[in-house]
Amino acid sequence: MRPWIQDYLKNYERVVAALPCEKIEALIEIFRKAWENDRRIFVFGNGGSAANASHFVTDLGKGSSDKLSKRFHVLSINDNTPWLTAIGNDYSFEDIYVRQLMNYAQPGDILYTMSVSGNSPNLVKAVQWGNEHGMETVALLSQKQGKLAGIARHVVIVEDDHYGRVEDAHMTISHMICYAFMEGLSATSS
Repeated sequence: MRPWIQDYLKNYERVVAALPCEKIEALIEIFRKAWENDRRIFVFGNGGSAANASHFVTDLGKGSSDKLSKRFHVLSINDNTPWLTAIGNDYSFEDIYVRQLMNYAQPGDILYTMSVSGNSPNLVKAVQWGNEHGMETVALLSQKQGKLAGIARHVVIVEDDHYGRVEDAHMTISHMICYAFMEGLSATSS
């Protein structure tokens, strides 16, 4: 077991070392502008990425906001099970995110999604809709890239295709965004 654990950690170290710092810095700036301009941030994913979305929203909405002069307007749209199942049942699973965005999203808001495959139809449809409606669309992906790599306005690729390591790296990126604000590095930069 120990060699497997050491191998996992060694591979994760490789993944983290290859993260594109300039793209993460650009994401932090996108979030700073959203905060500055009172824009909404919608976060979503499927499976483990949905859990990461909820975690990120908690950290940005509470932890980061607690350190700032005003709060982030951030929402995980994969957390309302009754709404998700109503949309999935009455329309299709492909519509579970886009139909929520139709109620709330406005031009200039951020869509932030995470996906290992990059091909989930519900994520692709939401990002396409966001682009058509003037939103800043962000996708954290794996080396598989998928359709999202070609349509999201801002893409960060984690250079691996192992679901665990990629989802770990997506959360690391999300934590860096949050902690840039929690530790006072972003709120006043321009």
